[in-house]
Order: sequence, then C-alpha cells, then structure tokens
Amino acid sequence: MATVKDVAQLAQVSVGTVSKVLSKDTTVKDALRERVLKAVTDLNYRPNMAARALRTNRASIIGLVVPDITNPFFAQLAKDIETEASRRGHTVMLTNSHDDSITEGHQIAALLDRSPRGLIVAACNDTSVTVKSGETQVISVDRRLGTFPLVGTDNASSSAKMATYLISLGHTRIAYLAGPQSTDVGRQRLEGFREQFDIHKLQNPALSLSVYEGQFDYDSGEHLARSLLLEPAGQRPTAIVAASDQMAIGVLRAARDMDIAVPEAVSVAGFDDITLASLVVPRLTTVAQQTELLARDAVQRVLEDDNGDRSDVLIDGDLVVRGSTGRPPAS
Repeated sequence: MATVKDVAQLAQVSVGTVSKVLSKDTTVKDALRERVLKAVTDLNYRPNMAARALRTNRASIIGLVVPDITNPFFAQLAKDIETEASRRGHTVMLTNSHDDSITEGHQIAALLDRSPRGLIVAACNDTSVTVKSGETQVISVDRRLGTFPLVGTDNASSSAKMATYLISLGHTRIAYLAGPQSTDVGRQRLEGFREQFDIHKLQNPALSLSVYEGQFDYDSGEHLARSLLLEPAGQRPTAIVAASDQMAIGVLRAARDMDIAVPEAVSVAGFDDITLASLVVPRLTTVAQQTELLARDAVQRVLEDDNGDRSDVLIDGDLVVRGSTGRPPAS
C-alpha cells in the first residue's frame, strides 16, 4: 500500500506539500498541486484519516444535525451537504433531533466530543441551546442555532414573491397556512407574505388575508384546509398558500377528497420545491429553495477560516409556477 512518502517521492515534492494538497490548502501552486494529484492517482493512494486526526486533533468529519430526516426538504439538504463535503474530502456524520431541543443538545454535544472538522446544524426551534464548540466551527443552516452564523434562504423576500404572484392573478381572498411561529423560518415566511400583501392592499382595499398557524407537515395542511374548504364557494379563499410544500400537499389531498377542483375552484401554493412538488397532480406552484447553494456555502463556511466573520449568507428563493395555481373562479 502506497504511503505519503511514496507520493512525495513520485511527485518530487516534500511530504509537507503532499499534506497541504490533500487538505485543500490553497497556497500550493497549481503546478505542484497537479503533480501531487497525479501521483496520488497513479499510486492509488488513500490517506490514513485516523492518523491525520491524531496529528491534527481534528477528524475529517463534518457533523450535521437536522430536525427531521423524513422531511423531504431536509433529506435533500443533507444529501447535498454530503455531496459537497465529499467533494472536499470530508465525511458527514448525520444525526436527527426529532424536532426536540433536548435531543438536539445531546446530539450536538456527542458530535463535538468526536472532534469534527466542523458542525452544521438546522435547529429544531428558537429554544436556545448552549453549545460549547471550542475550536470547532459551527454554522447554522436553514434554521438558526443560537447566535451562530446562518446560511439560509431569504424567507421573507422569497415569500413576498408568492404574494405578488397570486394577487397578479386576481385573487382577493387568500388564506395563509403558517408554519410554527416558534421558528424564525415560520415567522419570516409569514412576515414576508403579509408585508407584501399589505402593500398591495393599499391599492386594492378589497384584498382579504386570513392566517392560520400549523406545523410543517402533510397532516397539518390537510386539517387546516378541510375547515377552510367547508365554507360556501363565495366565501372560502380562492387561494391557499402554505409555508411548506408538505402542508400544501396536505391541502391538495383535502381538496381532492372534498371534490373541490384545483386550481379551477381554489389555487394552492407551497414553499421549498421538494421533489414531490413536481410529481403530485396538479403539479405544485411553490418557492424553490436552492439546496445545492445552501450546502455549498454551509460546507465552505464550516471548513474555511472565516477570520471572525459572523455574518449570515441569505440566498433568494425562486418562484416556480406550475399547474396548482390559476385565476380565481368567476363570482
């Protein structure tokens, strides 16, 4: 089995240069890097990660904590983080907090005990979790953990796009199914939608918005939608917007069971653009979160020296129009 010394000898560089190349050190000149990588390939060299961890007191592992891995959004985000980490020579250790802050605290502590190269956390709620990270870089993703920097979607401005779009179609009675207001994500999406709605209402006083709080899941969307859709056709909302695609798909399920046509009788929209959003019938209009960009920036921030940079990275969501929305029914 080839050793690092074999790679250095073949590439005609020092062992230190090989180590820098393998650890993605950007100070190595391109010509030297290419020679080292060619030698690595020719010798089929595989770094001894255990030995490296002992030398650096840091394993080539990134810890990742998500609230609910069965949530399609977090499943996709975890996959993209794993892909980006692997591209940078690191392995992801994934844990699931089950949307419980106490469990989340225990899992964070257990991951930090393993001296990971960094830790990425999508917090379950705004409950402050005390994290003694030491030298480990900690980054929040999607949902903020304490005061740690956040890489996430600009939920307010992205949600505002949906408000403008539905009003442009002619909808005047809109229901908004909000996510838990115990999370900054739930609050920001509602605030962005409501603020944009109020701007349009100044020009059109006939606009009406009703808000209902639920959870980011299918059952919550279905439960809230059933009570709304029981209203007489002339009184119920002509558009129902959900704070997540899971909730919106629950709305679609309720409408189907109640024999209410979407979008002919009621338009339905969500947020996230999970894979299922393009598979349901009708296909769901939504705001797409750029999970690949979230993963790229989160991994980059957690691996690279930020020189004390505590700023957030916010990425715009994209409005994706599909078949679940249309003009409101005639009076």
